[in-house]
Amino acid sequence: MTSVYLSLGSNLGEQKSYLCRALAALDALPLTQVTACSSFYETAPWGKTDQPDFLNLCCKLETDLPPQDLLLSCQKIEEDLGRVRHEHWGARTIDIDLLLYGEATIAQDNLQIPHPYMTERAFVLLPLEEIAPYLTLEGVPLKAYISGLDVTGVKKISDQSCDKG
Repeated sequence: MTSVYLSLGSNLGEQKSYLCRALAALDALPLTQVTACSSFYETAPWGKTDQPDFLNLCCKLETDLPPQDLLLSCQKIEEDLGRVRHEHWGARTIDIDLLLYGEATIAQDNLQIPHPYMTERAFVLLPLEEIAPYLTLEGVPLKAYISGLDVTGVKKISDQSCDKG
């Protein structure tokens, strides 16, 4: 099994419901189990700022799915939950980003691992650090990346996430 870290976000509709439903769908994938999940974080939009705030979290999976199969499964979950891709970084019911896939480095047209923007996004690094404080990226601890970011737009709103059961 490979340890995989994902970032999930929603800024339309019943945000918590979309996140919980996405986590349940991830946990139901073949050869895959959600093993950790961060708290919920309310965050200001990043990239395209004229849209509603997001609810974000990170999770850890253990999976035997190859990276491309996992990516396609995540995109199918997004589609099943009403995601419409009409605007880059625009508002969405659910967004699932693959951050890390084991120790792999992947540079393909549709998949970049590690995620190319993760070290620039406090809404990714804060929940990721919550569930994996020992992680390093290129030998640098997550805390070091976080210390260089403006974290004022990221607020932990709950110590609980979705129940897996």
